[in-house]
Amino acid sequence: MDARRLSLLEGARELGCDSLVACTPENMFYMTGFWGEGMAVLDGDHATIVAPGLEAGRAEADSRDCTIVSAGRGAEMVPAVARLLEGAKPCTDCADYSTMLLLQKHMPHVRHAPGPFQDSRMVKDAEEIRTLQEASRIIDGMFELCAGTITPGQTESQLQAVLMSHAAEREMFDTGYPSTLNPLIVAGGPNGALPHAQVTGRRFGRGDLVVVDITLRYRGYVSDATRTFGVGHVSPERVKIYEIVREAQELGLRAAIHGVSCGDVDRACRDHIESRGYGRYFIHSTGHGVGLEVHEQPAISRSVDTILRRDMAVTVEPGIYVPGEAGVRIEDSIIVGQGSMHRYTRDLVVV
Repeated sequence: MDARRLSLLEGARELGCDSLVACTPENMFYMTGFWGEGMAVLDGDHATIVAPGLEAGRAEADSRDCTIVSAGRGAEMVPAVARLLEGAKPCTDCADYSTMLLLQKHMPHVRHAPGPFQDSRMVKDAEEIRTLQEASRIIDGMFELCAGTITPGQTESQLQAVLMSHAAEREMFDTGYPSTLNPLIVAGGPNGALPHAQVTGRRFGRGDLVVVDITLRYRGYVSDATRTFGVGHVSPERVKIYEIVREAQELGLRAAIHGVSCGDVDRACRDHIESRGYGRYFIHSTGHGVGLEVHEQPAISRSVDTILRRDMAVTVEPGIYVPGEAGVRIEDSIIVGQGSMHRYTRDLVVV
């Protein structure tokens, strides 16, 4: 049996369930290889995609080892799913309240339990790692483009346009991440002090630090990395802040190994920044899992005791944000046991 499906079933059985229903596109893709509108059913060693007629052809073409059942849209898919799982005890990731009520009406034993999906997806297989590595190489090329493109007088939105054109030509696209209106974070000067800054028409000025956070989807998978660039002469104080963040990230990258807790990785970064007097300016957790979603398990936070395992994909991204002045963030996506997937320098590049 496909290793992913076996892992999902094992997770379901630990909860007293015997099958799974995937409703989110991420989990359906993970289970079947198809990303689109529909529901995916895993019952024993057999997977079925229930999809509306307009998606059935693509589901057939994109999925692997699946039966395709054509149904109506939305709620009309639920009876078809129930017929496939008559008498079963499925668990589901369904997050839509009305759809969950319908599933419960047609399948009294269904259980809302996204855990098997979350747990299985934390450790990446060889195919997933290859895709993430390819995505990371594209992002490294975008940082090279930043170094050759950023100039005083250029606007944040102009740089974003250059980067997104480069990405689209390489089949890398927006993730639809809800915390920002823009596909990228390009934040110069005081805007860089906002971790989720919106891209504006502000022009880069000499002495600015420019935070460029690239989070894009490639063949289903998300790679996430950040570099901070300097424009013209950067003041000694801002160089100092940059170096503190660079040192903190290096400590975090060294700490992020098999058998270490997520909390310990966070503390490796946070303790260094606090020791240099900037602790109050590090205002988010150190990182997160990455894969089919921008933010997935595990969270790299001081309150999380999850133990890192080989082949997990996580980010390490400490930052310092001085309100009204500047921000610095340096971020790499890594594979636990293999290290960073990025080769672009973490030293301050001044353009």
